[in-house]
Amino acid sequence: MLRHGAPSGETKVAPFESPAGETVPLGFAETPAQYAAASPPRYTELKMSLHHTLLDTLNLAAIETMPREDFRREIGEIVRELLDRNPAPLNLIERSQLVEDILDELVGLGPLEPLLKDASVTDVLVNTYEHVFVERAGQLELTPVRFKDDRHLLRIIGKIVSAVGRRIDESQPMVDARLADGSRINAIIPPLAVDGPLLSIRKFARSGIDMDRLIELGTIPASLVPLLRGIVRCRRNIVISGGTGSGKTTLLNAMSAFIGARERIVTIEDAAELQLQQMHVARLETRPANIEGKGEVVQRDLLRNALRMRPDRIVVGEVRAGEAFDMMQAMNTGHEGSMTTIHANSCRDALLRLEQMLGMSGIDLPLRTMRGQIATALHVVIQLERMSDGRRRMTSLSEITGLEGEVVTMHEIAHFHREGTDHDGTVRGGYRATGVRPAFMRVLDSFGIEIPPETFDPERPLG
Repeated sequence: MLRHGAPSGETKVAPFESPAGETVPLGFAETPAQYAAASPPRYTELKMSLHHTLLDTLNLAAIETMPREDFRREIGEIVRELLDRNPAPLNLIERSQLVEDILDELVGLGPLEPLLKDASVTDVLVNTYEHVFVERAGQLELTPVRFKDDRHLLRIIGKIVSAVGRRIDESQPMVDARLADGSRINAIIPPLAVDGPLLSIRKFARSGIDMDRLIELGTIPASLVPLLRGIVRCRRNIVISGGTGSGKTTLLNAMSAFIGARERIVTIEDAAELQLQQMHVARLETRPANIEGKGEVVQRDLLRNALRMRPDRIVVGEVRAGEAFDMMQAMNTGHEGSMTTIHANSCRDALLRLEQMLGMSGIDLPLRTMRGQIATALHVVIQLERMSDGRRRMTSLSEITGLEGEVVTMHEIAHFHREGTDHDGTVRGGYRATGVRPAFMRVLDSFGIEIPPETFDPERPLG
């Protein structure tokens, strides 16, 4: 049983009173979700009051072993008893929502639970206990979700990080981790967060977005898919560049589907997000330092180890620092067809950032040597952008052609031409080829991969 014992007759739930002193109804709504949003301050007070009462009443050890449906039924009975003992004017919808929210408080993530269950939400951004934003279809919107206070939010954050074996407190006020479902979380608390705790959750897609879906969303034009497929199959090294939330990992996932089933792939990530469909995939993930500051394993360590695992291709979720040197070395020493992502605003900026990262490797290399490594290791740079209308689009597909003097030369093959913005904010434009026929076409021909000539015709739209 959930109870330690029968609730005593003195157990009380704080009622809500109007300024005049009489008990008032909490409001009525057609659905539980509408009700929860209708009067959050009083509703939250009642929920937290019941929650604290239940913590004193329940056998918490039994919660972990009891099936959720049984737990839901018993919690419903206990809540009804508590409300009958000190009644609050709630209808059936309101009581049902109250039971659901208390369940979320006890075994879930409290007010965040409905947002995490909502498939249309891609990001949850908590700006102190008062404001919770979500991203839907690339657009941020404020939700009616609230926490009672900073302590309530801190308790939920503590619940999240403790579940992944981490801690957060004044001595360690930042944490970056991955939830059990793959979602990435970042939390930062006072004294670093000035106004109160901040929490960011990037939800993990349960089903990966494939190339067909990217075409449907307008991220990639259908006419370029044969070329992208050929680039992957003829083992060109690829860097996917873009800002935060521009869809780099999504495109990397989609393009990885073109890798042959007979190739051995090793993936290296800070937080495992890639969903490769091939059978022969070895997944590696970094590890942060423990409480004593020991045991950290960074991407560079995993890259070095991956070279001993007989990979055909190495896929790095994102290069951020000195691991770029090891990645360039791997691409230059027989691991062609490798892929990675990088934060940058353009294809040219991506190469400049790689130069900076090579300088962070701790190895003193002349500038020309670094650029020579980049020019020989990389073949294709794809730039993505999340535009003002929230849609992700490939804005440039470029080929690295070599080194002239001390400059890495690059030719743009196709790009998104922005024509304007409609009154509703939708970006107008289309994909166009530049007319440049890439040098790697000789390699595609040797693999027997045919690309329609009109793909490179600048007079024809690619969309």
